[in-house]
Amino acid sequence: MIPSSFDYVRATSLAHAIGLLQKDPDGSKLVAGGHTLIPTLKLRLASPALLIDIGGIGELKGIQIADRIRIGALTTHAELLASEPLRTVLPIFHQAADLIADPQVRNRGTIGGSLANADPAADWPAVVVALKGELELAGPIGNRQVAARDFFVDIMTTALEPEEVLVAIHIPYPNAGAQFRYRKIRHPASGYAVVGVAVALRQQDGIVSEATIAITGATGRAFAADSASAHLVGKPLSTETIANAALLASEQAECLSDGYASADYRKHLVETEVSRALTSLTNA
Repeated sequence: MIPSSFDYVRATSLAHAIGLLQKDPDGSKLVAGGHTLIPTLKLRLASPALLIDIGGIGELKGIQIADRIRIGALTTHAELLASEPLRTVLPIFHQAADLIADPQVRNRGTIGGSLANADPAADWPAVVVALKGELELAGPIGNRQVAARDFFVDIMTTALEPEEVLVAIHIPYPNAGAQFRYRKIRHPASGYAVVGVAVALRQQDGIVSEATIAITGATGRAFAADSASAHLVGKPLSTETIANAALLASEQAECLSDGYASADYRKHLVETEVSRALTSLTNA
């Protein structure tokens, strides 16, 4: 199909993009990689009056590793996959990026586009929630930061206001001994997560001292499995502890049902994949 007509502007700066959004926030759309927006336009599920291309804005790009890790919103999946400094500090980015679609998608798609789109089966939402990340948003009255766990509201709905742009993801530098794992059951056609699990934990003297488990694909939004994470802390990562945490994560998930997977099946996958992710860290 052919999209309805629209105007196109290539933003030259973040301020330029925000200014364009201010003029008609409901009738404007941002585009970077375009993997979701362009098919939506072709199907006329979206008919913006103005398309604002932010792909050339330098301040939205790049990976910076210091006391905190900053990842620009326009950083591509391929750049996250290829960054050895990032892999050394946070190997979960390499694990997740390696499971995203195919090279064509990874070379064009961006982490910011994925997060702002908030597809319930996307990979990066679970990762940034598990890492206790904060999302930097810029708008007409300045910048603000929103915790990743609060950013995802519902299916393709976020805390991002119509006049705001997602600028970057900020992640605390991990403590020594931190371990990470991302696993997912892929949809065979799209490559999206039927269920995906991101785990960040730390053990001291054989006891879990910190833990965060985040789930994607199962419900309408990525979420932190708080009861499962809390259950791990203060215990050894034993078979019993893992089984109990996996069950708690499954019980928290109010799962979606569709033509590919029923809610019950997704709930089963949450339990299975949390168990497998945690078990893999016992031998890491």
